[in-house]
Amino acid sequence: MASDDIAQLADALSKTHVGDGELSYKGLGLKLDNAESVEELVREIEQYHSLRALRLEGNTVGVEAARAIAKALESKDLLQRCYWSDIFTGRLRSEIPTALRSLGNGLMSAGARLTELDLSDNAFGPDGVKGIEQLLKSPSCHTLRELRLNNCGMGIGGGKILAEALIECHRQSSALGAPLKLRVFIAGRNRLENEGASALAKAFQLMGSLEEVHMPQNGINYAGVMALASAMRHNPELRVLNFNDNTFTKRGTLAMAQALRHLRNVQVINFGDCLVRCEGAIALAAVLREGLPILKELNLSFGEITEAAALVVARAVMDKPHMEKVDLNGNSLGEEGCEALRAAMENLDKGDMLASLSDDEGEPDDEDDEDDEENDDDDASDNCDEENEEDGEYVKENGMTRKEDSPVKPQSPAEVMSFLSCPSAEKLLQLGEMRTDLQQQVDTSDPHKAADVLLNIASLYSEEPEIKVAVLETTDALLKKLLCGSALPSYCFLSTLLVRMGLLKGEGKTKKASLVPGQLLCLEHAVQQDYFPQHHASLLHTFLSKNGEALKSCSSSKERLSSALEKRCLDQH
Repeated sequence: MASDDIAQLADALSKTHVGDGELSYKGLGLKLDNAESVEELVREIEQYHSLRALRLEGNTVGVEAARAIAKALESKDLLQRCYWSDIFTGRLRSEIPTALRSLGNGLMSAGARLTELDLSDNAFGPDGVKGIEQLLKSPSCHTLRELRLNNCGMGIGGGKILAEALIECHRQSSALGAPLKLRVFIAGRNRLENEGASALAKAFQLMGSLEEVHMPQNGINYAGVMALASAMRHNPELRVLNFNDNTFTKRGTLAMAQALRHLRNVQVINFGDCLVRCEGAIALAAVLREGLPILKELNLSFGEITEAAALVVARAVMDKPHMEKVDLNGNSLGEEGCEALRAAMENLDKGDMLASLSDDEGEPDDEDDEDDEENDDDDASDNCDEENEEDGEYVKENGMTRKEDSPVKPQSPAEVMSFLSCPSAEKLLQLGEMRTDLQQQVDTSDPHKAADVLLNIASLYSEEPEIKVAVLETTDALLKKLLCGSALPSYCFLSTLLVRMGLLKGEGKTKKASLVPGQLLCLEHAVQQDYFPQHHASLLHTFLSKNGEALKSCSSSKERLSSALEKRCLDQH
């Protein structure tokens, strides 16, 4: 090593921070190629008898240098925190796994018990994960609380290796009576995609100890998101969820909303740039209304959310006492929508809570088509009940969840089934008291079928007294069942109904129903009843007032419904 290089290293080492059990070489830009280049550094490590944290970030470590450092670490049994991000700049990819194995062997030989391991910004790929695989499985990581692997290019293969290592670590540590309790997991920008994310979801569900999960920019779409959502539900201490810049779409967002119902400690949700869209935003608004009591930040930016859905979200966060920031920037509100959103927040003295709307995409064009992937998504959505959780306890249906052992619907009389297959006013009257069986045929976990049944019955509305009473009694009974439960299934039903009525653009191939005035008159009657919650009326009113042109063929009945909704909303205030 040249004398001027030695002098440079000595000068750099003189600037290291030593104290509180930490030795820091952070950001010194040292090029550490071989054993000679790290002699001074090794001596510093060896002489620090109570070493608990070692910072090597921002230097570049070669294979021989790593071996020398590892040798020095073999006596550091008190070491707990390794901050080793960005330590392989300029190194051959083939060198990195060998260097990582050496460093890991040094920690394992020392019998160190790590609590934090940061290897972010080391583009080591799947082979790099293999380099830390044995370390992660070892007793040295049984005590791990924070694992940071941001921007490491792990890919699907690396994600699977990492997941298996964490599962094995949990198995071995559990056998010793002290299971792995990882609290912070960071792995953004790793191209994990669905397979890698799903593999990690199994580890997350097993551990059940996570408090922060950061997995932005991983190319995960709804299948991987659904797996992660299922795992999140089993981590009750979660405080931060960051899945920014993945592709949720409707199914993924519904699954996440379902998971959030079980989580009471979440403070930060970052679903920005995740294509949450309107139906997803409505589902999240439902959870906000009755859960997430200490939420501080909500990011739904760049999600193709329109004005009406954004207003529903904004109103849902108004009563959150700890709420500090709502980010709806980059959506499809339009200039008037942005003003309406600002006004809604300011009217309740929450204007400071709303993030900038400077990057709004403007109102969507009617001819905009959804992506092909989402068409496939929608086709598959009716088969969600095939995807059971591992414990078999829950069955997913259209993003909702029900108990697998929930009561099976009793077999209805043939007359009821005949009516449902081909509704008519005559058949409805003939049912008599059997009309009560109709609501038993409506499954609250299938909003599509529920909306269709409701619209079909409401279409029979007539001013002929006997028919009018029969129709209204039947639709009242159906709506009472659909709206009386928790907010999430009822909001999902209402958003589906809005799609079928043409008041909300849905995903995939869901088609607008052919509306007749009677359907709107049934809703006009329903929204005035005690069973119809005011916040549900507010949701309908928001979409009707923004997208009422879709009902121009039923203008008179639309005005009656609009008037009833407006009155109900005024009563709320």
